[in-house]
Amino acid sequence: MAGAAVLGRLSWKVCTVVGLRDETATARTIALQVPEWPGHVAGQRVDLRVTAADGYSAVREYSIASAPRADGRIELSVERLPDGEVSPYLTQNLAIGDVLEVRGPIGGWFVWREGQVEPIQLIAGGSGIVPLMAMIRSRAAAASTAPFRLLYSVRGPDTVWYGDEDCALSARDAYSAGQGGATPRTRGG
Repeated sequence: MAGAAVLGRLSWKVCTVVGLRDETATARTIALQVPEWPGHVAGQRVDLRVTAADGYSAVREYSIASAPRADGRIELSVERLPDGEVSPYLTQNLAIGDVLEVRGPIGGWFVWREGQVEPIQLIAGGSGIVPLMAMIRSRAAAASTAPFRLLYSVRGPDTVWYGDEDCALSARDAYSAGQGGATPRTRGG
């Protein structure tokens, strides 16, 4: 039975782009509706395959940015690389309704599960925030009280990913933690 589950995760699934949101001038979050999505754990990734009209295809790995959901929707956040083959298409040309393929979820070494209660220290730079954001979102969705701290480094204020959402989650934690229970948060370049 476990073999069938692994094979199911490793088969390609056709999915549809249902949302697009710019995170920075060079990064975009792509919401995908994936029929028969088996679910994922925060911190996992997928293989994404894009196929051109002439049949040429390319595969890239992307961390899942969203918390697990029951409706088959996942989000991937992609940073455009100047000489990239796939990322410029995903961040500049992809449109709602376009069809892509995903395979996964893959990985299980660095994940956060809802039942975890031990303190978590997350450290990221730039686009490395993506799998950590899935963990932060999962914690929020589960209303977990597990202590989370995030150290996030960027080149400047205009390169912060998920800035508004991160601030809102920090404020919620500060409010729910009460006096002295929250870690101060600073922003800057």
